[in-house]
Amino acid sequence: MLIQQQNVYAFDFFNRSWAEFKVGFNDTKGNYWLGNELLNELTNNRYRLRFELHAANGTWYWAEYSSVAVRSEADNYKLLVSGYSGNAGDALSYQNNKMFTTYDRDNDPWINGAWKNNCAVYNGGGFWYNSCSRGSINVIPGRGENFRWYSSQTGNLLLQTSRMWLMC
Repeated sequence: MLIQQQNVYAFDFFNRSWAEFKVGFNDTKGNYWLGNELLNELTNNRYRLRFELHAANGTWYWAEYSSVAVRSEADNYKLLVSGYSGNAGDALSYQNNKMFTTYDRDNDPWINGAWKNNCAVYNGGGFWYNSCSRGSINVIPGRGENFRWYSSQTGNLLLQTSRMWLMC
């Protein structure tokens, strides 16, 4: 297993530039992003993607995708996921086939002039956005769509922590 992302309720830790998400970053509190370039290289092999989500109500949830690929920078690190299983509900398929967006590189289809038509500006963190997100794990808590995981199965789960793993 390889930790790709971890957010331990870091206020604005994921409000980073395209260049920073490209190479990855971390801090001493355990917040972490592996890097989009490495994700592209690693997901050329057979990996699964797993989310472990600690909700504000104290319950742990998980979502797993049997297939994951992150395309190259030439494709703006487009995300391809399929094969959901878990108890958190399938939030990420809403963002399937979407390109990565940061505050300084807008690749999402969202239209809202107040936020420069950019979900990363609205939410305060880079991620794969589709008008904007249901798996909002890189956001500033309390801003935009909040630090949450939303699915029709579970509703709106407000989060304390999130982890995103690549698994063989």
